[in-house]
Amino acid sequence: MTRGRRTAYRRHIENLIRSGNGAVPSLDGVTRSEPARVAIVGTESSARSHGPTTGLAVYGCTEDEAALFQELAPRFGFAPTITDAPLSEANVELALGSRCVSVGHKTPVTRSALRALGGAGVRYLSARSIGDDHIDVGFASGVGITVESVTYSPHGVADYTLMLMLMAVRHAKSVICRAGTHDYRLADTSGKELRDLTVGVVGTGRIGSAVVDRLRGFGCRVLTHDNRPRDLTGHVPFGELLRRSDIVTLHTPLTVETRHLLDSRRIAQMKHGAIVVNTGRGALLDTRALVSALDEGRLGGAALDVLEGEEGIFYADLRHRSVGSDLLLRLQAMPNVIISPHTAYHTDRAVTDMVENTLVNCLNFEHRRRHA
Repeated sequence: MTRGRRTAYRRHIENLIRSGNGAVPSLDGVTRSEPARVAIVGTESSARSHGPTTGLAVYGCTEDEAALFQELAPRFGFAPTITDAPLSEANVELALGSRCVSVGHKTPVTRSALRALGGAGVRYLSARSIGDDHIDVGFASGVGITVESVTYSPHGVADYTLMLMLMAVRHAKSVICRAGTHDYRLADTSGKELRDLTVGVVGTGRIGSAVVDRLRGFGCRVLTHDNRPRDLTGHVPFGELLRRSDIVTLHTPLTVETRHLLDSRRIAQMKHGAIVVNTGRGALLDTRALVSALDEGRLGGAALDVLEGEEGIFYADLRHRSVGSDLLLRLQAMPNVIISPHTAYHTDRAVTDMVENTLVNCLNFEHRRRHA
């Protein structure tokens, strides 16, 4: 969205809030009718809101998100109570008096916390993420809570995915590590150019499609696979994609069906020396099977922004503590494996989208409730 369109959108939102009419569109123009340490880092803002305010409890909030909630929530008619702690039974009282809460994606939401929220009168939970695999949506519904996720710009993840591909095919990890020790010799193995490779994109939703657009700009051959194929050329059966691709990149939601989508059997079908890229969800990839294939030299490398079992590791400062994951340590020791801590989504545009669309979702929920 351009700066002009974003400004016009915000004015439109404020007009809707003043008038109290109609459902509110999200930032992508689609009307949304679905969608540790406890430290309060923000409470009800003194900024002027349009009309009466409604409580909104925001959990697991980073500093950049908190600043946006404090700035924007009053414009939507919400008075936010904000904490950097993830939702738990111990801090459910922060949501007392609020029908809506917002949670981050970094920590699973337990059933006991959902049950406590339901008992506190919460009826709507907005997840600040595209996926909701960290929440038992069925259980939440059983205790009277509707769960919806948000949309945000797909371009940050798509850009990051291409960066990981380029780093992997140019052996960037080894080059940078050697240069850091003042070893400026060329690597024994030369890199590859994307235009000479075939890239298989698994999952062609908003992010996967954005990756495909970028890959075509590099001139490489692109294969795609999706259970619900979009209008994209290059769609092939999954097995064929695995056999033909030099790089396989994962962009599907995590569900019961897609858990360990790449397991030992499917990894064995992949082209010898292929590279796996994952910026989707860690459990799409069987980590033990990946480590085994890398150890045996069947795969040429991996670039992973997400990892099975990352909870409690990613987003924590473990410089002076045990990491607690032998598989992660084995992967990090490999010169052909790049690991980053679930950061592909983290751009200023995406964070703004997540906060604004959280507020849009909550506003629409309140509108539906009042007009039911």
